[in-house]
Amino acid sequence: MENQELPPALESAVTAFGNYLAGERARSGHTLRAYLSDIRSLLSYAASEGVTELPGLELGTLRRWLGAQSEAGSSRSTLARRSATTRSFTAWAVREELITADPSLRLKAPKKEKSLPGVLQSQQLTRLLASLEEAAAEGAPLAVRNRAMVELLYATGLRVGELAGMDVDDFNPDRRTLRVIGKGNKERTVPYGVPAAVALYDWLRKGRPRLATEKSGAALFLGIRGNRVDQRQVREVVKGLFDALGDTSATGPHALRHSAATHLLDGGADLRAVQEILGHSSLATTQIYTHVSVERLRKSYQQAHPRA
Repeated sequence: MENQELPPALESAVTAFGNYLAGERARSGHTLRAYLSDIRSLLSYAASEGVTELPGLELGTLRRWLGAQSEAGSSRSTLARRSATTRSFTAWAVREELITADPSLRLKAPKKEKSLPGVLQSQQLTRLLASLEEAAAEGAPLAVRNRAMVELLYATGLRVGELAGMDVDDFNPDRRTLRVIGKGNKERTVPYGVPAAVALYDWLRKGRPRLATEKSGAALFLGIRGNRVDQRQVREVVKGLFDALGDTSATGPHALRHSAATHLLDGGADLRAVQEILGHSSLATTQIYTHVSVERLRKSYQQAHPRA
């Protein structure tokens, strides 16, 4: 049903919505594909009920579509995302005067499961970073690069895509700050500390020149062939480090972002400052890290207090 050919008017709406997301909202390719997949699924379901034009889309259709998704095994998180995508689509359609009334205004979806993100303990990070420093000391350019990437990920809480997209002139070594282009092409300035500065300096002096080629351009981090490092390569590096660590459930570069945010809050950083560092558009997104900090506090209390 989701792969069936859409009626021309519905197909045209999908195309126009995609152009809006890519142009005015500057959504990433991954986000764009997810949004359009959700909307195509919805409109395919609507077409199976006889809807051929957008004004025929009704609240009942939206509810039945989400119900079918739930019966097919979609998680609450997926249903919440698809509900949000639907609201974005119908609100856009109203603005474009493709429909006169928004059928999703009373659409409700299950709340997303609140899962606390994986966070590395301080001693785990100390061991991990020490192993990177030891490997980098031997001088192999990829080892020097890996140390700089991981130090920077933890020091700044960067998303892996932001790290991979960085250019050499995006960082200011005198002020120890980075110029980061985040989601929606929003720019922010992020500070980093001395260990990351040392690792970056070593990479630029000892590692990058040995990998750089004419095709490297201004890319900060490079792969073995001199191309800009991609997100998959960064994830593989971090996964290997976590596997070697052995005593953590944390997975992937995002765990370093979670750890940076949690440790900042544990150290007394202001929530809005952490929001700015992470590049969250909403403070509510940053607040999950307060739950992480409270959970860590609760566990410490239970382990230490004789009457816990």
